[in-house]
Amino acid sequence: MDHGGPQQQHHHQPQQQHPMGQQQPYYPQHPAMMRLYEVQRDAAALGPQVCTFGGLQNDRDYKRLERDLTQLLLQVDQVDTEGKAELQGARKRAAQEVEGLLRYLEENATHPSRLAMEELSNEARRLVDERVVAPQRAGGVAEINDELVDMLQELVLRLTQVKTEGRVPLRKARYRALTRLCAVQDVIEGRTEQQTLSLPLSEETHEAVHHINQVMVKVSVARGQLVALLMGLSGRDSCAHLSRILTEMQVELDALDVSGNTAIRNYRKQVVEEINGLLKHLDLEVEGDDTRRYDLAQNNSIREIEAVRAHVSHLREGVLRHCMMGDMGFRPKAELQSLLTHLDQVDTAKNPCIREARRRAVVEVQAVITFLDLREALARRQPGPNEHPSHRAVWLVLGSLSDLQAQVLGFDGKRADKSYMMLEELLTKQLLALDAVDPQGDEMTKMARKQAVKFAQNILNYLDMKTDEWEY
Repeated sequence: MDHGGPQQQHHHQPQQQHPMGQQQPYYPQHPAMMRLYEVQRDAAALGPQVCTFGGLQNDRDYKRLERDLTQLLLQVDQVDTEGKAELQGARKRAAQEVEGLLRYLEENATHPSRLAMEELSNEARRLVDERVVAPQRAGGVAEINDELVDMLQELVLRLTQVKTEGRVPLRKARYRALTRLCAVQDVIEGRTEQQTLSLPLSEETHEAVHHINQVMVKVSVARGQLVALLMGLSGRDSCAHLSRILTEMQVELDALDVSGNTAIRNYRKQVVEEINGLLKHLDLEVEGDDTRRYDLAQNNSIREIEAVRAHVSHLREGVLRHCMMGDMGFRPKAELQSLLTHLDQVDTAKNPCIREARRRAVVEVQAVITFLDLREALARRQPGPNEHPSHRAVWLVLGSLSDLQAQVLGFDGKRADKSYMMLEELLTKQLLALDAVDPQGDEMTKMARKQAVKFAQNILNYLDMKTDEWEY
């Protein structure tokens, strides 16, 4: 289903036949019809803005679009159709087009996914304000550590999982939230490295070092200002103002006489790179508005991942078909392993959505490999007369899990389907069966049961992943 935007249709037939064979009167030059044409033209001009607006109801652009569309709707209502059916039909169509745009605008701004993105962004904002921005503004030192980096990474992952239903405004909103949060991550991780980096030279070595050290202090302040800007926590600062400050630092460093000292020149180069690293994030104010980077369907890495998934799907079908016939000869493990290698080499460009798409493709490949491994292990199994009863019980469950995994691999439905609920219930029963196995102190059984539990949980997770309707 295309969720790119509301469909706008214009029905301007030159003439229509009356049921009695007489021609229905048509009024292309009528003042009312001309006014409706103008309204439709104005609505068509607003359409692209509505269909790509990814903000919320309290945003300035939302209020502007809502106001403009409401005015158009009032203009339509004021058109006098003089009771003529043709003009009444045209007025109705014009009203429907404007109402469709208003509805689409509101649906996206109040969509549960959009609100979930905003809540995650607010959570990130509170975290960064508490740990980084507020302490620096109070003249203290920002509390930047691995825990903060991990917490931000967790928020990035949760944002990545928010569904967009293919809607451009939602994809755009998620892209903007992710790019800002990833930029903050990048800046903060750079700061973490800087905190542990000892200055390469003492101030007595050369007078230029003192100037570079002073610039480093300014860079540290600018880093905090940049984080505040990216997270919407900046009061008076602006991207343009911070860009000027950083550029002035570069000019100041360029003017330093390092007297051909290689060590000092390298130190200066390091600080310049620090500044460049901050400058590259300052274009995020319009990121996603004037580019189509949020449209990952056009991304080359995603295309690579999709090609691998198509190949996996073909191999999976072949494996299941041969298994149904009791033929274990088709074992494309080498081919599957090569696909894992290919996925490992896909460039994600630090994009969390591309990373997630790659992770899912890896899980799909691994699911087929583990299925083949278990089938092979079951076929090779030759239990001895002295096998522990508990150990045999674990293998019985593994046999059932193998049959269930075949069904999960072939499943192509939704969570609301009865077959999904049945599979989930049967897999849960196998976990309960494993829980009921008493190893009676047998170490081999303990190990086998632990592996079987992990295997069952992996199948459940894979089924969950297949049906969570995530999209990049």
